[in-house]
Amino acid sequence: MVRRVGVPVYRAPVLFRQLEPRTARTTAEVLNFVLWPFAVMTVLHQVFVKATNFTITDDFAPVYRASLAFLNGRAVYNENFDYVDPHYLYPPSGTLLIAPLAIIDPQASKWCFMGLNAIAIVLAWYLLLRLFGFRLSSPAAPLLLLLMFASETVINTLAFGNVNGCVLLAEVVFIHLLLKRRDLLAGVVMGLTIAVKPTLAPLLLIPIMRGQWKVLITSVGVPVVLNAVAWPLITDPMDFVNRTLPYLLKSRDYFNSAIVGNASYYGLPVWLTWTIRLSVGVLVLVSLWLLYRYCREDELFFVCTSTGILLTALFLLSGLGQQYYSMMLFPFLMTVVLRNSVLRNWPAWLAIFGFMTYDKWLLDHWQSTGRALEYLRVTFGWGLLLIVTFCVLGDRYLAARREGRLDGGIEPAFLLEDSAPRPVAAETERALIEPDVREPDARATALS
Repeated sequence: MVRRVGVPVYRAPVLFRQLEPRTARTTAEVLNFVLWPFAVMTVLHQVFVKATNFTITDDFAPVYRASLAFLNGRAVYNENFDYVDPHYLYPPSGTLLIAPLAIIDPQASKWCFMGLNAIAIVLAWYLLLRLFGFRLSSPAAPLLLLLMFASETVINTLAFGNVNGCVLLAEVVFIHLLLKRRDLLAGVVMGLTIAVKPTLAPLLLIPIMRGQWKVLITSVGVPVVLNAVAWPLITDPMDFVNRTLPYLLKSRDYFNSAIVGNASYYGLPVWLTWTIRLSVGVLVLVSLWLLYRYCREDELFFVCTSTGILLTALFLLSGLGQQYYSMMLFPFLMTVVLRNSVLRNWPAWLAIFGFMTYDKWLLDHWQSTGRALEYLRVTFGWGLLLIVTFCVLGDRYLAARREGRLDGGIEPAFLLEDSAPRPVAAETERALIEPDVREPDARATALS
């Protein structure tokens, strides 16, 4: 930048002008200047340091071996399930889709796969911002990016070489398309994820509740077609049915934060385990019914909150739930910017701390206590999140019934003046981005 008679004249392109060091004059600029360096450097650290360093857990290795075996006409589903190492568990359709990974050498392939997942997470971050009405100029942009890449789920997804980043992107795209009523295309996106791993399959209940039946056509059709194509190309397809599928249906007592996993590890009786699972299941069903009955007209809130409930219930109640699955809850956590969010309370964020942070709670001097804190915090976090959601929705229902306004929904009383709750993004940005009313300090003006 050069100056003529005190007037700045910019020679660099606009992009570089945005990077020019200057003194912030508004609250939004202060927050952006503080948050963007932390966000960018955290992303770079997780991608280029954490993800490329050695880790004991390597989810990518069995995927590469299976892809290589598929391309060379060898057996794919020959895992020894007596070991606790990561196993190859994708169905034939997933094998067909990921086979190109083995075209190049293992190390380069892993880094490419890790890079693909990192890009997918960044794209999901951007789409989440757009979904909730935020712009890149908002302080919410660097804050969300920082929190995502500082979470356990993103760190370990990249370090382990897992496909969860691509699944997250598919989930956010699916929500976008669902809200835009692009049913067949939304089904294609969902079908591709089911073809690899069925983590998002419970979300098909949402288009059913919304009457978007066309989503099911492509959601089911895509994996069926891909399996039909892959089946004759795989040397041992029936081993997936006879060996891999039974293993998938069993629960295990290691690296498993689901209720049944921790119950098995701590030796809880079967009747107590089922009592806990059924009790949580009832809370989930009641929460979904309240959302369907009274909140489905508020589309963004309904879809994202239902998504969070369904996936949290899957992680907690199924046979296997691992902490880094929590990445799929990012759309639900973003609902905190909605005025009628169920997450605007401290117990919800205590729960989120349990399964999102990278903290380790193992204790050298009190090992049994440390193991309990470390192994149970994710399970308790998921469970508390479902309990909080149930309590908030239930309290709103009881309050509306008591006040005789159930016909108008169960929105909290302070929202009654608004006919349709909306994201606070616009209001927040207006407060943060508009210049301060006070004149800027003379020294700040000179420094800028």
